[in-house]
Amino acid sequence: MPRPVISGGRRRAGATRKKLHVRSGDRVRIIRGNFAGQEGTILRVLTKENRVVIEGVNMRKRHTRPSQANPEGGILTFEAPIHASNVMLLDPSGEPTRVRQHVAEDGTKERISVKSGDPIPRTGA
Repeated sequence: MPRPVISGGRRRAGATRKKLHVRSGDRVRIIRGNFAGQEGTILRVLTKENRVVIEGVNMRKRHTRPSQANPEGGILTFEAPIHASNVMLLDPSGEPTRVRQHVAEDGTKERISVKSGDPIPRTGA
């Protein structure tokens, strides 16, 4: 798949958007890396970088000096993104599964768990 060419003939890394297998609000399990086996809810999906931010996973600390927004400064703890290929969606029974799309007669799309065949409910996010 060719990357978009930016002015000057240079290519911008990660400029193409890719549809991911997870959405914001989904429950996922980390299957690879330092946090393998942990579960959490997706807070943000970064489609350009192919990464996701998961609640309580990959916590980082940033040392900040005092500013008008944060007059005390100090150490801030936040969740850093991890690659989307390292997470697997959890079906309603709590098992990690792949996802299949099913289109109903009325044209609505629904995500189906490959492992159990159960529909995966839409999240409010």
